[in-house]
Amino acid sequence: MTDTILVINGPNLNLLGEREPHIYGSRTLADINRELTEIAAQAGFSLECFQSNHEGELIDKVQQGRHTTAGLLINPGGYAHTSVALRDALSAYAHPIVEVHLSNIYKREGFRHYSYISAVVNGMICGLGADGYRLALDALIKILKPA
Repeated sequence: MTDTILVINGPNLNLLGEREPHIYGSRTLADINRELTEIAAQAGFSLECFQSNHEGELIDKVQQGRHTTAGLLINPGGYAHTSVALRDALSAYAHPIVEVHLSNIYKREGFRHYSYISAVVNGMICGLGADGYRLALDALIKILKPA
């Protein structure tokens, strides 16, 4: 088994720290990736971080990771609510997956209450801001390396 965890961030997450900080917080994606890399290293994993605003690039990355990574942490952004294609790519990824959202999708607009992604992941964390990433990574590591 590989010791690499893939972290995928979808559209607009490159704007963290600038875009609607009252919803998404003030931490940047680089800040989050740095923290996750340290946590992963302490658990004996390396991290591969990827962000794209393009659905096809996200799908390509999931498909590439099928044979090179042990697990996947994904914040699909708005594609959680719209992309059957991304959901299908994730369903073909035969390793553990944890979905994360910075905001509580169930306290927002009605169209955000449903995630196509949630049906094909091991678990989902939402509404805890940037801390949700850490909790999602901790959960993924526990799945990959049970005590």
